[in-house]
Amino acid sequence: MNYHMTIYVREPRLHFRILSNTKRGTSETTCILIGDPGLGKSQLLQAAAAVSPRGIYVCGNATTNAGLTVAVVRDSMTSDYAFEAGAMVLADSGLCCIDEFDKMSAQHQALLEAMEQQCVSVAKAGLVASLSARTSVLAAANPVGGHYNRAKTVNENLKMSAALLSRFDLVFILLDKPDEVLDKRLSDHIISLHAGSREHSSVKKRQRTGSQNGAIDASVRHGSLASRLRLDPHKDADFSPLPAPLLRKYIAYARTYVFPRMTKPAADILKKFYLKLRDHNTSADGIPITARQLESLVRLAEARARLELREEITSQDAMEVVEIMKESLYDKYIDEHGVVDFGRSGGMSQHKEAKRFLSALNSQSELLQKDIFSIADIYSLADRIGLRVPDIDTFVENLNNAGCLLKKGPKLYQVLTSSFSRSQSSRSRS
Repeated sequence: MNYHMTIYVREPRLHFRILSNTKRGTSETTCILIGDPGLGKSQLLQAAAAVSPRGIYVCGNATTNAGLTVAVVRDSMTSDYAFEAGAMVLADSGLCCIDEFDKMSAQHQALLEAMEQQCVSVAKAGLVASLSARTSVLAAANPVGGHYNRAKTVNENLKMSAALLSRFDLVFILLDKPDEVLDKRLSDHIISLHAGSREHSSVKKRQRTGSQNGAIDASVRHGSLASRLRLDPHKDADFSPLPAPLLRKYIAYARTYVFPRMTKPAADILKKFYLKLRDHNTSADGIPITARQLESLVRLAEARARLELREEITSQDAMEVVEIMKESLYDKYIDEHGVVDFGRSGGMSQHKEAKRFLSALNSQSELLQKDIFSIADIYSLADRIGLRVPDIDTFVENLNNAGCLLKKGPKLYQVLTSSFSRSQSSRSRS
């Protein structure tokens, strides 16, 4: 039975209605930027929200669950309850930029449904509804300790659960590495902004036209996507980007009127890449690749075709999306030695040492017929087997976050992977 339920959603000085059975479109792309402070992540997010036809920018250290999703408030004049829309609902069919994502660990659980199902379910004060949140998410986070440590995984650098991190289609790591050319270019740009010379010089610059783009693409079509997008400091010295109002209109037109269809050659490329990633999964300790990665590839391919206002997704679009995904996976799984290790996606670094330590702890549990150990016992066992980790306390905390150890009290941990612990659990259930 089809029916319409009207929900009143309240904003400051604004009331509007949302139909609860509004048809949801395809899922939106999500991306997170992780890197050292001072690299301009906040400026990038603010610029993205400014050029988006419907962009919302929020800062994580000043945002609550209700501010992100939806809150139920009571009207002082009518005494009726009403919904107050949060950032994810307000950015429906748009872009939601979340800065300081690592500072809002208490709000991470509220984003799981919004990022996966593209809607926000609420059941408060006798009101039950589901509000659309079909928004792309662009988040930025700083690692704990102020500097990204390649020896740790992304989960350990952010203290973020693997469930939430898997919701992001793309994960990019930004590192602050000294580079003479880039540092000089950045310093010239900042000085020109403060000196006011950019406004005068921008008139002489030219905008790149479609024919020029075609010539450039033809000359480097065999190169990588990064080489084609990178500006040459000599040939493109007079290049000027599109004005923000024109770019905003272009994005709005593409989102409204362009809906690319998947072609068989593009689908074969995406399927082959996904199966190759799944093949790596069989030999890894973690679970790095799921069906979410395949959906991410499809969404990115649609976005790439929509960027050029094409009705079909070509094989070139699929190959470029595969290259983007490879770059993201390279950033996510590379260790401090520059080696790509798919086992790091399980949420823990030193996974080989973790397996060795858990094996010794399980043997100790069966020998002593107990499954609860003090931190002193863990220290003693680590010294006995020669555990090679930089910090044993952080190592134990990571085991706790991964679900291998359960903290039962002050300096007490229960091992959950031993046969004695499993027998005790089954006996208590019976």
